[in-house]
Amino acid sequence: MTDSQLRDDLYACLAVERWVDDVAAHAPFAATADLLRVAADAATPLSPAEIDEALAHHPRIGEKPSGVGAAQSFSRSEQSSADADDEQLARAIAEGNARYEERFGRVFLIRAAGRSRAEILAELTRRLTLDDATELAIVGEQLRDIALLRLEKLHPAA
Repeated sequence: MTDSQLRDDLYACLAVERWVDDVAAHAPFAATADLLRVAADAATPLSPAEIDEALAHHPRIGEKPSGVGAAQSFSRSEQSSADADDEQLARAIAEGNARYEERFGRVFLIRAAGRSRAEILAELTRRLTLDDATELAIVGEQLRDIALLRLEKLHPAA
């Protein structure tokens, strides 16, 4: 894999230039586990500015990502769930998103993969009660977890 392809893959997983540079600097990787370890270390923690940088590339929960590419494809897949077409849940999540954005000044982010919309709504409601510092730390952890899941899909263990 070329450096350019690795960087493109990394950016699709977590759109933070410093993180991409840090992880790419350790290439080549002998195994997927090595890549994931370096990626996790480089994303722990993300600074508030890096969180903002990454969030600029994430759609709201419940909204379809626009455009084409690996990041958009990941978002579509991650947000699919058995209750994705439930209109009542969709309205509740949209209302929760608006409250969250008003409260914290950024989009609500959660690792949606493997979670139902009902679970996402419950977590959104819970996180609206948190203080700013706690919530910011959770967002950073969620971004890291999303990045690692995406990396594992792009570079499965052989």
